[in-house]
Amino acid sequence: MAQECSPRPHSPVSLDTHKLSNLKVMNWNLPSPALYEEALKRNEGIIAHLGPLVVRTGQFTGRSPNDKFIVDEPTSRGCVWWGEVNRPITEERFDELHRRMASYLQGKDVFVQDVYCGADPDHRLPVRILTQYAWHSLFARNMFILPEPEDQETFEPEFVVIDCPGFHAFPEVDGTNSDAFILVNFAKKLVLIGGTEYAGEIKKSVFTAMNYFLPFEDVLPMHCSANYGPDQDVALFFGLSGTGKTTLSADESRTLIGDDEHGWSKNGVFNFEGGCYAKVIKLSPEAEPEIYQTTRTYGTILENVGIDADTRRLDLDDASLTENTRAAYPISHIPNASRTGLGNHPKNIIFLTADAFGVLPPISRLTPEQTMYHFISGYTAKVAGTERGITEPKATFSACFGAPFMAQHPSVYADLLGHMIDQHDVKCWLINTGWTGGPFGEGQRIKIAYTRAMVDAALNGDLDQVEYAMDPLFGLQVPATCPDVPDDLLQPRRTWQDPEAYDRQAQKLAQMFVDNFSQFTEHVSEEIRNASPVVE
Repeated sequence: MAQECSPRPHSPVSLDTHKLSNLKVMNWNLPSPALYEEALKRNEGIIAHLGPLVVRTGQFTGRSPNDKFIVDEPTSRGCVWWGEVNRPITEERFDELHRRMASYLQGKDVFVQDVYCGADPDHRLPVRILTQYAWHSLFARNMFILPEPEDQETFEPEFVVIDCPGFHAFPEVDGTNSDAFILVNFAKKLVLIGGTEYAGEIKKSVFTAMNYFLPFEDVLPMHCSANYGPDQDVALFFGLSGTGKTTLSADESRTLIGDDEHGWSKNGVFNFEGGCYAKVIKLSPEAEPEIYQTTRTYGTILENVGIDADTRRLDLDDASLTENTRAAYPISHIPNASRTGLGNHPKNIIFLTADAFGVLPPISRLTPEQTMYHFISGYTAKVAGTERGITEPKATFSACFGAPFMAQHPSVYADLLGHMIDQHDVKCWLINTGWTGGPFGEGQRIKIAYTRAMVDAALNGDLDQVEYAMDPLFGLQVPATCPDVPDDLLQPRRTWQDPEAYDRQAQKLAQMFVDNFSQFTEHVSEEIRNASPVVE
C-alpha cells in the first residue's frame, strides 16, 4: 500500500503555501516572557498564584474529532485509512478555506514559532506554527522542541500549521461538519485550524502528520509515554485518556522520555515533543507530585482550571467547565525528565486500559499474537458521568491506542510493532487501571499504589519466575503472585461477591472485543485472529 503513495520529501515548504499577506505584525519566535506579556495585553488569560498562565478555551474544551478532515488528493489517497476517523475533504474546499482564512488575517497580528517535532535528528519534522493567539504560540513553544538559537535564522519548515480560532467555516458551503475545522493536507504539508480555541488541536495535527509520514521511513509512530530506569531499560506505556499513561510514566525512580507521542526507529525510541500535556482534574500532590508541581510553576499553561478571581489560587478539583482540564508545560518542568528525548530500544511494553466493567485482570502477560490483537483493539471504557448520555460503562476501542491520529490503516502500525518486538525481544503486558470487585458504581477503582507495584514488578523482572494461570475467556497469562499486591486482586473473579455475575459481565465484554475486531480480520494473520477471546 505504501508504494502507491508519496513519502515525505525532505524539502522546505514554499512560502507561497502560507498565502498570508498584509499582516499587521508577524511576531517571530517570541520567548515565554514576551508571550506572557502579549497574552495578558490581549486579555487571553490571567496569571495564577506562583506563575502559571490560566486560560479558557471557550466552546471547545477538548478535541473535536468530527471536525477533522484529510484532503483527498492523489499523492496520499491510496494510503489514508478513510472512514469515520479520517474523513475526506476536496482540494478545492481546502484551497477556498485557505484563501478566506488568509483574507481574515489581513491587518491582524500573528505569532510564529519554528520548532521541531521529533528528538531524533534522522526523523524529526521541522514545523512552522502560525497562531492568532499569543497563548497558542506559547503552547507550541512548550510542546515542541526548540531549535538552537544559532539555527533559527536558517530554519526551513517542512510542515506548516495555521491556527486561527477567530475564523469560522460555513458548513453548508465548505462541506465541514460545523463552523470549526481541522484540515490536514499531506501534499501541501499544511494544516488549517479554525473555529476552535482548544490548543491541543495543534499538537495532534502535527502528530497526525508524523503518523502518516514515518512508516515510509520504517519508523513506528506511537501514542504512548516512555521512560527508562537506572540501567537504561526503556518502557513504553500505551493507553487512551484516563488510563494512567502520564501518571505511571512520571515515576521518580525512572527518567521520563516523554508523556504522549514517540517514534521507534532503528536508533531506538525518541520523543516527538519537548513538553507534556497532562490532565490535571483532581490532581493529587501525594499520588502525582511531579505533575502537581508543574501547576504551581511559571511557564505552565492551565486550560479551563478553576481559579479564585481574588486570590488567584487554583482549585484543581473544579470541573465546572470540563473534566478535561489540562496543563501544558515544558518537559524540563519534570525534575527527572530526559533532556535529549532519546532512549534505547524498549525492554517492556505496557498496554493500559481502564476497564470499567471490572472484568480484566489487573496485570497479565501477553504473547506476541495477543500483543498485536490488543494493540489493534485499543480498548478502554468510559464511565457514567464523563459524557452526556452515558449512564453505564461504555466500551471504547481506539485502534493502536490512538485511532483519531492514525492516518494510515492500523495494520501498517501493527506490522511495524510486531517486527520491532520480534527483533528486540520485548516483553509485553496488559494492565487494567480500572475497576475490580464489580463494574463502575459497584466495584472499586484499583488503587494506584497497587498498579505502581505491578508496573515495578513487570519492569524489574519480579514476574519472570512466578507461576501463571490462563484466563479461560481472554486467554491471558495472569501471575499468581506479585510483590505488594494482594493475591486475590490478581484474579478478578475472586473479587466479585457474585461470581456468576462476573461471568456474565466477562462474556459481554469478550463479545464486544470480537465484534470490534471483525473489521480488522482480513488484514491480520490467523495467529492474531486466534488471540481473540473465546465467547460462547
